[in-house]
Amino acid sequence: MKTSAERPSSLPQEAQFFGHPRGLATLYFTEMWERFSFYGMRALLILFMTASVERGGLGFSDSKSGAIYGFYTAMVYLVSLPGGWIADRILGQRRSVLYGGIVIACGHFSMAVPGLTTFYLGLALIVIGTGLLKPNISTMVGALYAPGDNRRDAGFSIFYMGINVGAFLSPLACGWLGEKVNWHLGFGLAGIGMTLGLIQYVLGGKYLGTAGLYPAVAGDPEKAAKQKKNFFLWTSITVGLAALTAALSIAGVLSLTVQGVADALGVILVLITAVLFGWLIFVAEATPVERKRFIVIFVLFLAASLFWSAFEQAGSTLNLFAERSTDRTILGFEYPASWFQSVNSLFIITLAPVLAWIWVRLGNRDPSSPAKFSLGLIFVGLGFLVMVVGAVRAANGVQVSSIYLWICYLLHTIGELCLSPVGLSAMTKLAPARFVGLIMGIWFLASSVGNYIGGRLTSLYGSFGVPSLFGIVAVFSIVVGLVLAALVKPIKNLMGGVK
Repeated sequence: MKTSAERPSSLPQEAQFFGHPRGLATLYFTEMWERFSFYGMRALLILFMTASVERGGLGFSDSKSGAIYGFYTAMVYLVSLPGGWIADRILGQRRSVLYGGIVIACGHFSMAVPGLTTFYLGLALIVIGTGLLKPNISTMVGALYAPGDNRRDAGFSIFYMGINVGAFLSPLACGWLGEKVNWHLGFGLAGIGMTLGLIQYVLGGKYLGTAGLYPAVAGDPEKAAKQKKNFFLWTSITVGLAALTAALSIAGVLSLTVQGVADALGVILVLITAVLFGWLIFVAEATPVERKRFIVIFVLFLAASLFWSAFEQAGSTLNLFAERSTDRTILGFEYPASWFQSVNSLFIITLAPVLAWIWVRLGNRDPSSPAKFSLGLIFVGLGFLVMVVGAVRAANGVQVSSIYLWICYLLHTIGELCLSPVGLSAMTKLAPARFVGLIMGIWFLASSVGNYIGGRLTSLYGSFGVPSLFGIVAVFSIVVGLVLAALVKPIKNLMGGVK
């Protein structure tokens, strides 16, 4: 997919940020505050939904809460697909990030107002805003550097550090305010974080040059007009169908339930996946080597989806375990369960340089992408295997040590570092140049599918038995990881020389 990132940027060369373009600081802090808002709200979401009405929560069952959580987290990634398209063809990355951030802030402030309507409205706004912001801000980072600039990779490393700084701080701040003072104040603090990010984004816009300023079709007025016409047509159809569905539900003609909507999304995700890969492998104009690589992408897609379905239970089942079954008292102070959501980011900040050093030191012995994917699945499974021990001890109502969650998150982080950055790199290497945009969209789709499955598993938390639930996730992840490890050689043969 051609983006405005390919348009040359006129940047003030004298402005520097740790030896990088000054615009990197603008995008760094925008992303940091956006992740602050996202992970701050996410740390509270399942706890707020399952908390009793007397405690200020919604009093939803685990099943209903899991359905909403899975739907929300899946949609955040799924909407990134049209979000990237809108930026490429209508708004440009610069305005997409701005508008997305404004919508996200409105969503958090909506959730700061008590009421079921404002709750659902807030979730919808955050989904739409994140879909606009998330896929486009990374593209702008790349646009800050001229082709061949050897600072590019280091620039992305600095940028991604902002993600983890925001994700580390937000559960500590929003989690404490939400759990200890008032849930809605916690959601409001997330909105304030996004607002701060927007303010510095606007003030620092002068350092971005023309990066992300124009859509890819800006040089072709006729094509741009056609794209806008199509956009408004499909937007009108979508809004119209949503309004019609809501009207039929209110009138009692259509029975619309949370579980029903979540089930429908599951069907949609399966259909999208089947259509995309069916077209790529059997229909698209491609060489035999490219078709083989599409098969590899499909295998890695499945592995990534299963990995995220386990890993992303951090905000759902593991969050509930932290609240209900973990001893969180230190020197008489009981810290919020949501604070555990900061552990993964802490480990990433600590371990990412270590694993990067290990891959470099291995040189020619560096494992291939499928091998690293298998390691990711095995490590995430081992994390849940540790949780099985904790869950068995907690089955009788005993509050277990927090060490189980710490070890679990340590293993999960190692698994994430084996799979996530490697997967992103593998997609760009395996995809033919004319399909890069689509394949990157498929990578987002894997996260959407995984988050959906992980959220739905929450519905089994209370009814299925926690040790059994964690045990099934552990065994399944490890077995799939081992199967993938056994298939590494034939998969590498299909990769056509790509490591």
